[in-house]
Amino acid sequence: MMRALVLNAVFNIYFSGTFVADTEKHLLSIIELGGYPDFTAMYQRLGYQVEKVHQMRKAMSYLKKIRPDVVVAEFNFQSDFRDRTSSLESMLATVQFLKLDSRIVVFFEKEYSSQFQRLHVTYPDLIAMPFPIDEVALEAALKGEQA
Repeated sequence: MMRALVLNAVFNIYFSGTFVADTEKHLLSIIELGGYPDFTAMYQRLGYQVEKVHQMRKAMSYLKKIRPDVVVAEFNFQSDFRDRTSSLESMLATVQFLKLDSRIVVFFEKEYSSQFQRLHVTYPDLIAMPFPIDEVALEAALKGEQA
C-alpha cells in the first residue's frame, strides 16, 4: 500500500511538472544550559515548527535531516577546549559544510564577550544577542528585520 502511494506521488510529480515542497518553517532551538525564558510560544506564533534539543551532537544530526530556516543556540565558553571556544563552533562548521542558508541566532553572556567576538569574526552572519534577551529584538531577528 505504502509503495503504491509513493509511486503515485512520483508519477504525479513527474507528469504534472509540479512538486509540493515542505512549506513549514523550521526552527531548531539548542538549549544546552538554559536559565532563560522559554521562547517556544513566540517561535510558534511566528509560524515556526520548533524542534528542541539539549545536546550539540543531536543538533548536528538534526541539521543533516531537516534544514531549519532558523537555529537559535547558546554560546557557552569552554576554556578546556584546545582548538575551539565552544561546542557551538562544531555546529557552525556543520552548517557551513552542509551549505545551509539558516539564520543563526546566538545568545551569549556579556562576561564572555571577548571570547564570543573571536567566534563572531569567523562567522560574521551570526545574530548576536546578549543576556538578558530583548524579546522585541529576538522577534525582529526571527522575522529577518533589524531591531
